[in-house]
Amino acid sequence: MKTGIKGLAAVATSLLLILTVHGLADADEDKPAYQGQRQGKYLEVRRPNEHHEGKMQGLRASNATWKAECSACHLAYPPGLLPASSWQAMMDGLDQHFGTDASLDEATIKEILPFLTANAAREPKSPAAEPNLRITETAWFKHEHDEIAAITWKNPKIKTAANCAACHTQAEQGNFDEDSAHIPR
Repeated sequence: MKTGIKGLAAVATSLLLILTVHGLADADEDKPAYQGQRQGKYLEVRRPNEHHEGKMQGLRASNATWKAECSACHLAYPPGLLPASSWQAMMDGLDQHFGTDASLDEATIKEILPFLTANAAREPKSPAAEPNLRITETAWFKHEHDEIAAITWKNPKIKTAANCAACHTQAEQGNFDEDSAHIPR
């Protein structure tokens, strides 16, 4: 049986996928581009002395108040997509939330903020002077979407990289797995 270069590439890609799923090829976490964050499909929130250490969470975590308040205007972005410092800064600046006044009363903030920070991504090894508020500007997002052509984001069915649900058909459930993604044509 002849195996061409494309066949070998497919085998290598499959092997890398298998190793990654089983945690044997997760070397990207140590690359500077990741800045200490593991997010998306393989997110693990690691906090010492907490019973949930090492379990998948942050993407599928839920809180009724967070869901209702945040999804009133956009996808309720899962807390595992940003570190706690970013969520804190975001909640502190709701009066200027990406050009909109999204202010909440103090009681609502006291319910949502602990949920966000408890389920947040790990803080970067080298935090920036200002916390990053845009998921699309995180090293993780850029790495995961580096194969997406710039023109794709301009597709009228997508409009912006922040429109996760345009491609990730199960984003509302916190599932950003590539297997459930479909780029609209």
